[in-house]
Amino acid sequence: MSETRHRKSWQNREQAFAAFTTGPLTDFWRQREECELTGVDGVVLRFVRFVSPQHQRVILISPGRIETYVKYAELAWDLFYCGYDVLIIDHRGQGRSGRMLSDTHRGHVVRFSDYVDDLELLWQREIAAGKWRKRYALAHSMGGAITTLFLQRNPQAFDAIALCAPMFGIVLHLPEWMVRHILDWAEGRPRVRENYAIGTGRWRALPFSLNVLTHSRERYRRNLRYYADEPGLRVGGPTYHWVREGILAGEQVIAHAQQTITPMLLIQAEDDRVVDNRMHDRFCSLRTAAGHPCDGGKPLVIRGAFHEVLFEKDKMRARALNAIVDFFDRYN
Repeated sequence: MSETRHRKSWQNREQAFAAFTTGPLTDFWRQREECELTGVDGVVLRFVRFVSPQHQRVILISPGRIETYVKYAELAWDLFYCGYDVLIIDHRGQGRSGRMLSDTHRGHVVRFSDYVDDLELLWQREIAAGKWRKRYALAHSMGGAITTLFLQRNPQAFDAIALCAPMFGIVLHLPEWMVRHILDWAEGRPRVRENYAIGTGRWRALPFSLNVLTHSRERYRRNLRYYADEPGLRVGGPTYHWVREGILAGEQVIAHAQQTITPMLLIQAEDDRVVDNRMHDRFCSLRTAAGHPCDGGKPLVIRGAFHEVLFEKDKMRARALNAIVDFFDRYN
């Protein structure tokens, strides 16, 4: 299939989604290479790669909180058949990577910088030492914060980067002063700091009508199926400490935004209820002021989209995916 024809298929895949996922996508998934390395504090990190001798470009994908590379099979397929090798990491504490707590449903990290150190280790071992002529990164949500912090350490690591709904700020459902007071209180009490943050708990399957991640019923159902079929992938709510670390990580991203000089496309979901879109606007403004504007000088807004832009309905997803591939092509 030519790249033009392949990209055209993004516009109407949901019409025959079951046939696609049980046929071509399943065959593609069988070609994966599943690998592992040891991250900070001895935590085992799992990652997957799809490679072809003909490809001279690679994309490293950094998923969001609770996600797994298993969920990213469709995106890997789409990028692979646009001529890219694809690597996807399962961050510590989720997916098929190792956990830090006995309750494996708790979303936890000791230090947010551990995520960044893990990504740097994977980059050194697989990307920097690889065969590719061009190197790109694509990150979603929490993965966007991780990758941006990595770039602040290593500004020349990638030729270009695309961020989808990056977690530069978290939507809080309580006043900010109250949240900070609760988190500071919990931080001094180990049994509390490693427990589920208020209002959260173990993983459970929400009905589609209650989800705030995607408008695509087909993709939502398939993603739930992954967690149903492999219970070890499940991660529930974050711990109090993770929320604190996540907020501080977003603040660090903004504080050092002017140091992020890598060519960047920042995609924003218009109706995001998970991350704070105002921080995307702030980040882009700071980069523009420093002379390193994001592509277009501001976020590319996907109208009507929920948080998981790359798992949205075909029309919204295709707009984002075409923008990403076109952007990377400009830095080919």
